[in-house]
Amino acid sequence: MSFPASPAILETKGISFSYGKDSAFIANLSFAIGQGEFIGLLGANGSGKSTLLKLGSGILKPQSGELMLWGKPFRSYKDRDRAKLISYLPQALDFSIPFTVRELVGMGIYPYDIPPLIGIDDALDMVGLGHLGDSHISDLSGGERRRAFIAMTLLQGAGLLLLDEPLANLDIKYQIELVRLLRRLRDERNISVVMALHDINVALRFEKVMVIKGGRILGIGSPSAVLTRPVIMEAFDVLVDIKNAGERDAYISFEENY
Repeated sequence: MSFPASPAILETKGISFSYGKDSAFIANLSFAIGQGEFIGLLGANGSGKSTLLKLGSGILKPQSGELMLWGKPFRSYKDRDRAKLISYLPQALDFSIPFTVRELVGMGIYPYDIPPLIGIDDALDMVGLGHLGDSHISDLSGGERRRAFIAMTLLQGAGLLLLDEPLANLDIKYQIELVRLLRRLRDERNISVVMALHDINVALRFEKVMVIKGGRILGIGSPSAVLTRPVIMEAFDVLVDIKNAGERDAYISFEENY
């Protein structure tokens, strides 16, 4: 599903970032995320995916360049106001926290002085956990735990979700469920989603992908345009075949011997 063109929700203009005194880890990076976009962020370990998401969420600050959020400079927002617009979910989540599902989801209200548009039970219903609100996080399956954290971000009411490897360590069943859930929420609420991924086959199901290496963009656009053999080779140092199983169905094959 696609939506009419709209001003960029998040835009980076020549941003650079370094973790130390060495050369910039991310240098002169520019891209924009529009409303209702569902983007898969691909790259090998150490390519800059997590750093990019942290910069987009405000956890890290660029040393140079400009970040724009809904057409205004990022720095013009107070932290609590920015939290109403962007939800960031890190890869490492603490599943041992001694909270019930409802208590965890309720933490999404923290940016607000008045209750947001949806309530805790609404958010739980959206992710299919309405019947588990009083369960402890530690008692849930891996997929249910991830969905609980997604519900917390939904309660924030943000229009942009930045998710760092939300499919990591999940069985394929829960991977499929989570991608379907996020796509449905995008369709129903017109939110934008940027999801860091490792699986190229999963990325082929996205409407838009961004591939990065060494903090620079190798390609951004539709999977058919970006996920070519040369780009995959440069990003992951592996030769693959991209095969079509139908008009809208493609997959990565490692069967050939190179």
